[in-house]
Amino acid sequence: MTVGKDVVVFSGSAHHALADEICGHLGVSRSGVKISRFSNDCLQAQLLANCRQRDVYIVQPLMPPTQEHLMELLLMINAARGASAGQITAVMPHYAYARSDKKDASRISLGGRLVADLLVTAGVDRVLTMALHAPQVHGFFSVPVDHLTALGVIADYYRDRDLTDHVVISPDLGNAKQATQLARLLNLPVAAGQKVRLGDDKVVIDSIVGDVRGRHAIVLDDEIATGGSILEIVNRLSDFGAVSASVATTHGLFTGKAVERLTECQGISEIVATNTVPPPADFPKLTSLSVAGLFAEAIERIHLGKSVSKLFHDVDPQYAPPPPAPPGLF
Repeated sequence: MTVGKDVVVFSGSAHHALADEICGHLGVSRSGVKISRFSNDCLQAQLLANCRQRDVYIVQPLMPPTQEHLMELLLMINAARGASAGQITAVMPHYAYARSDKKDASRISLGGRLVADLLVTAGVDRVLTMALHAPQVHGFFSVPVDHLTALGVIADYYRDRDLTDHVVISPDLGNAKQATQLARLLNLPVAAGQKVRLGDDKVVIDSIVGDVRGRHAIVLDDEIATGGSILEIVNRLSDFGAVSASVATTHGLFTGKAVERLTECQGISEIVATNTVPPPADFPKLTSLSVAGLFAEAIERIHLGKSVSKLFHDVDPQYAPPPPAPPGLF
């Protein structure tokens, strides 16, 4: 695909490889950015390409160090706005603050809404992201949001194998909708764990809803950080008679000792993650799936004023076209 000279793509320091792959699909070169730091530790961003009246896309997943990458993104947006960009789109393959989406304790902050407001204040016109942790975060933004899904990419990976006696598993009931969609794409049954979160990296799964005995499990979660939820569900699957577990996720953050813990887990045969964030360098169990083509096609559609949801007609029923009206009706 070729979008022409009216499109310019910048990238913060979080994920140059993904930005370059997106640019390769679009037929453009990634434009330079100079990120500098003053002696008082303040950051400064300078865009090294003309933005005037151009369609600007800034690629920056919010991944650790999250605050550093967020500040880079805000400064790049601000610089593009000051350079008279025609339209500015923040391309955030991973929006970390989506986990801060509700007031579940007294006097607690809502980071998801605050960061959305900061992006708009900086000057963003549109947001392009993938697999928000909670769908309601979409509504935190006062600008258009295009919300992509990686389920089609993940389903294509599993279609290449024999899926006899397989079942799709959600670690908790909250992610059951996504697991159900993947199960529908693969024509498989679905099951879910009943999870109680005791802390940021401590969960307990006391039961599994659905039949897993004698089956090979495909465990689907939207994000893996410390790996606590995955280790817990895999252990419970073994207790309930599952034969093996393949783990799939959109955002493979693998923070702390996650790589070590997941590698040592005998119940996990493989881990499949997309490249919304950079994959760990040394992780033999990991297979990385690229979503650069999806983001590139979404960018092309945004630039040309076409529907982005049409990308997912065959993946998510909510994006399917409405049935034709009966004859004789307006």
